[in-house]
Amino acid sequence: MSARCVIFDIGGVLEITPVTGWRAKWEGRLELPPGAIDDRLGEVWSAGETGAVTELEVRARVSGTLGLDAAQTDAFMSHLWDEYLGTANAELISYVRALRSRCTLGILSNSFVGARELEEERYHFGELVEEVVYSHETGVRKPEARAYTLTCSRLAVAPGDCLFVDDLAANVAAAQSLGMRGHLFTHNAAAIAAVENHLADAA
Repeated sequence: MSARCVIFDIGGVLEITPVTGWRAKWEGRLELPPGAIDDRLGEVWSAGETGAVTELEVRARVSGTLGLDAAQTDAFMSHLWDEYLGTANAELISYVRALRSRCTLGILSNSFVGARELEEERYHFGELVEEVVYSHETGVRKPEARAYTLTCSRLAVAPGDCLFVDDLAANVAAAQSLGMRGHLFTHNAAAIAAVENHLADAA
């Protein structure tokens, strides 16, 4: 197998995650001003991304902060996860699956507590790559350098052998600053071409 490694982001890359407008709908339903949900729950969202709160604590904070009963909290969290999980980028996932015999594969994602179980149930990312590294499990978010070095360590690869594919420019730039190659995801054809070029250089 090639010494090359390719690491993918999830949301906006392996998952198609358009904005659904669920926050605005809940703000209208609760007669809150625009942006109020993120203003009131911003600390919860941040804590959830680094695993500083549990899923039960998130639900309790949502319920208490917004004054929701159990059924409303269930609906709120369902809408949150519907946007978060999006739909499969089937073409890219199929391509990545075919790469298993050609290179080392990993995933590095800024995530939210509970994401592994839901994404594994829906998309089986654990079968797609050797390591799935989630920020809510490691406590480290991109573009912090340790997120990338930890991922390389878990995959037993050198940063210089890796191509990192993400839809946010700051995350790609951080990877490049550590000696990784980076590709800013915009569409599948360009991402696939970048991977093929990366692998060809190792041939």
